[in-house]
Amino acid sequence: MLRFLIFFTVILILLFTAELTQPVQNAIILPWTEALALTSASLITLFDSNVAAFGKILHSTTNGFAVSIEAGCNGIEAAIVLIAAIFAFPAPWKNRILGIIAGLLALQSLNIIRVISLFYLGQWNQQAFEWAHLYIWQALIMLDALIVWLIWIRMLPTLESACDAVQSQTIKQ
Repeated sequence: MLRFLIFFTVILILLFTAELTQPVQNAIILPWTEALALTSASLITLFDSNVAAFGKILHSTTNGFAVSIEAGCNGIEAAIVLIAAIFAFPAPWKNRILGIIAGLLALQSLNIIRVISLFYLGQWNQQAFEWAHLYIWQALIMLDALIVWLIWIRMLPTLESACDAVQSQTIKQ
């Protein structure tokens, strides 16, 4: 447990530090955030054509309401926590990579729902938007990262089954 906590903390510090650098912001964070806005706008246009995405801004063309997807709202921080937890946990590398891919898909799917819901909530009621944005969705995204990590741990092959697989391969040869 101590080993996990130490590795988790070190990886978190490294990833959060890297996230704050200008090259990472320019090469990864900003394009990711713009893609999130574009994806959200594309999904919204399936049932509402009055939306446009400009960079990291989602804009209603009917009433002028817009949301800007900023740091903390693009899902990157939750992804960093999930990646650090998966890398710090002792598991085969194949399982780690699969866990990160599946986990990022789960996190970003929920984050798209978050952005779209906040986009409409802000048009309906600014107070409800602020409350949902600051309290509900912040907690839900981090809770999603924790749940994805716990599911990933439960899906890992147990040490016993891994040993059995190795033994059966040895017997077959």
